[in-house]
Amino acid sequence: MEAFFISLSAVAIAEIGDKTQLLTLVLAARFGKPWPLIAGIFVATVLNHTIAAELGVLIAGALTPHVLQWVLAVSFFAGGVWMLIPDKAGDVPSGVASRFGPFLTTTIAFFLAEIGDKTQVATIGLAARFHDVALVAAGTTLGMMLANVPVVFVGEAAAKFLPMQLVHGAAAAIFIALGCVTALEALGFV
Repeated sequence: MEAFFISLSAVAIAEIGDKTQLLTLVLAARFGKPWPLIAGIFVATVLNHTIAAELGVLIAGALTPHVLQWVLAVSFFAGGVWMLIPDKAGDVPSGVASRFGPFLTTTIAFFLAEIGDKTQVATIGLAARFHDVALVAAGTTLGMMLANVPVVFVGEAAAKFLPMQLVHGAAAAIFIALGCVTALEALGFV
């Protein structure tokens, strides 16, 4: 269960202020229909994060345990630094036709926005670390839902009250802590 709770926590915090959360805000303002948006976010995240978790486990299987620990330590440190760089509204992919309706538009746009995103890269690293596709994908998906569903309902008003630097700092601290633990494991101290 450690894989599930760490994945959930890391992604829920990392998602705050992320481009997919900005996309959620744009879609909520455009369609004003919360349930199809929530369903689209869920489907896109399950698909994207399951693929990412599978990739993480595949990478873990291709490397020796010692090399994997160092790759993961470096990737968690890099992820921590990356969390300190906030996304902008211009990072949200455009051009997905709304003729598909709110559910399909959200599913497609959210899936595409997640490709190469911080939370997808985190999912790959977490799955490589814990070797558990199901628990990591479930944790990161729930983390995405916890961060994005309130945006569907509350929208821009909530974003004005969140101290974004503090949120990004907390996410960075989680990833740097994971990097430290992994590096200590690689050195044989844990």
